[in-house]
Amino acid sequence: MKSSKTTETYRPFQNLKGLLEEKQFSLSSGCAEKPCAETVDTPMPRVESEEGLFQRAMAGVEPIVREPVSTERRPVSPPRVPEQDEEAEALAKLKDLVRGGEGFIISDTAEYMEGLGYGINPEVARRLHRGDFSIQAHIDLHGLGVEDARKAFERFIKEAILTGKMAVLVVHGRGLSSPAAPVLKRKVKEWLTCGPWRKWVVAFTSARACDGGTGATYVLLRQRPATKRHRRQHREK
Repeated sequence: MKSSKTTETYRPFQNLKGLLEEKQFSLSSGCAEKPCAETVDTPMPRVESEEGLFQRAMAGVEPIVREPVSTERRPVSPPRVPEQDEEAEALAKLKDLVRGGEGFIISDTAEYMEGLGYGINPEVARRLHRGDFSIQAHIDLHGLGVEDARKAFERFIKEAILTGKMAVLVVHGRGLSSPAAPVLKRKVKEWLTCGPWRKWVVAFTSARACDGGTGATYVLLRQRPATKRHRRQHREK
């Protein structure tokens, strides 16, 4: 004999629709009555104004008492210039002259030597003495006899011409130890003006103090010798 069992199905939301229609409870459950913690307005801290901060920081500070300033203009006296000691200045110039030849004008002395080639402007000699031409070679004839000095001089000038050098320096000394006139210095001038090398000479002058002064001679050479016609025209002038 079969027993009849009543099958019941669990339906928890069966009556939900009816409850909603009847509005028997609220969905907000309690949040409407009590505000949530996230929505509670927190009061902002009070910010003090800049003026108030300044007044509080300067509390107790006393102003400095300033003395009255005069607006009267007073004449300004020029700085005092020390008096020049003429003897001290002359002594300083003499020391510079002895040590390095500073202030010594060689061309104004009796020992100064100068010469020009055929048809050369005197300005060339002034430029040569002033140091406008770079010295490319030099020879020192000190301690040589006249004949040895002549041979050395001729070899030197010939080599300078063959190698295309234009400005050279010949050191001969001032001849201060000679009982008469300076021998080598006089001979160098003679070789430059009367010897076979004259046609190759543009100009010659005593050197500056830094290169030996009147004890040495600058020589400016031609790239080509002066022709006979050129020399003849120069003699006729």
